[in-house]
Amino acid sequence: MKIGDVLKPGGRGVIGTASKAGVVNMAVYAVPHIVDAETVAWGMTEGRTWNNVRENPNASYTYFAPGEGFHGARLMLLLSRTEDSGKMLAKIRDLTAASSPGDPQAVRHVAYFKVIETRPLV
Repeated sequence: MKIGDVLKPGGRGVIGTASKAGVVNMAVYAVPHIVDAETVAWGMTEGRTWNNVRENPNASYTYFAPGEGFHGARLMLLLSRTEDSGKMLAKIRDLTAASSPGDPQAVRHVAYFKVIETRPLV
């Protein structure tokens, strides 16, 4: 299953992370930016998700495709790198300003994940 074939604009998802101690956090996240065939990226604020991925690079994302029914995917992820500046951060802030009620300047980091496995939603 290819990332670009399952992640469609307009969908939503939930990212799951855990701290070094194993305390789990779930957060609603938009569809990630597809960087290449095995890499996705999200902008992140100074919150639990960001703190967790810095302590524990493993994460998962459950994606719900737009429309009726149970269409989407489950991605198993491994943090590969982070950025605190650059073109991707600027792009994410611009998209946040255009489509979200949140403050785009609150997005302070970009987290890049290698997609280890892609599975159907159900």
